[in-house]
Amino acid sequence: MKFVIAPDSFKGSLTAKEVAEAIENGIKKIFPEATFVKIPMADGGEGTVRSLVDASNGSLITKEVTGPLGKKVTATYGLLGDGETAVIEMAEASGIGYINEKTRDPLKATTFGTGELIIDALDHNVKKIILGIGGSATNDGGAGMAQALGVKLLDSLGNNLQFGGGALNSLYKIDLRKTDRRIQETEILIASDVVNPLVGPKGASAVFGPQKGATEKMITQLDKNLTHYAALIKETTGKDLVNFPGAGAAGGLGAGLLAFTNSKLEKGIDIIIDYTKLKEKAADADFIFTGEGGVDFQTQYGKTPYGVALAAKQAAPSAPVIVLAGNIGDKIDILYEKNVIDAIFSTVCGAKNLSAAFADSQKDIAQTAENIARLLKSVQK
Repeated sequence: MKFVIAPDSFKGSLTAKEVAEAIENGIKKIFPEATFVKIPMADGGEGTVRSLVDASNGSLITKEVTGPLGKKVTATYGLLGDGETAVIEMAEASGIGYINEKTRDPLKATTFGTGELIIDALDHNVKKIILGIGGSATNDGGAGMAQALGVKLLDSLGNNLQFGGGALNSLYKIDLRKTDRRIQETEILIASDVVNPLVGPKGASAVFGPQKGATEKMITQLDKNLTHYAALIKETTGKDLVNFPGAGAAGGLGAGLLAFTNSKLEKGIDIIIDYTKLKEKAADADFIFTGEGGVDFQTQYGKTPYGVALAAKQAAPSAPVIVLAGNIGDKIDILYEKNVIDAIFSTVCGAKNLSAAFADSQKDIAQTAENIARLLKSVQK
């Protein structure tokens, strides 16, 4: 009997690898002779680096870079087991975790540190970069990232622009001559489920600006600045990104990457499924286990358990897909109606507060997996 175990992390308590190990430990008590294939997963957001590093026996690299507020921060990214692929979470360098209500300033926040991580990955001779762009503190259209890559963003006097989306109104010329040549030789897969355009009522500033501290006045200014920025990008590169789906992701970082690098946007979960070869590994599975910290009706929109279930059903149509979750939210009936998830179980054993649930998560996940395995065993008799 073969069990494929492909969960996401349980945010705040366990990595995806630790969740997979806990599930295996529980099932193994009942099926000690079974074959277990553990595949730590993610959806392109937080935990993507750790999951792919764990899945590929890669390594973590730590680098001091420029944070969103211009101060130095320590960021970590992954070099995967093939030695040719890096995986970066932009939030490590330019994320909302570096700001608070007092310090946030979307007019000045920069993606420069994300660009520095890209350059460091190139210095490690990678041929491909997987870049998750969720959780940004920025609204600069990826201008800071571009500057870190050597793109010159100049005002009318030939001076380099200051950091932040607030400075883009002074942009007069984009000079690509000093751009690091390696960037066009490196494939970048942008992991993002955001389909918002760069500007307008559904654009980066209007939709995501408020959570980064943007007032109505700032939103108007930033949107106008990004429109100007996009016009100069089109003039310089020929790329029209104003209404391109996903260009508004991460405060417009999607647009900056599409403009100045050899990149393409893909759903995060699809990238992870492809890289981990989930379908190939699940082809002869008897049961598929997946899960993450919380599951509800939104899980169908690119979250790990649903993505794993879709892939698993394509590879092994008769193998039941079982989802484990620390918290089961609203309207999960819609997940069953999709006919790709067969059962969803809460892993919290007993009444307990959140801190206790986090502390007990490894034990509780193993216990839940064991209980499910006992049921599967009884059905076989």
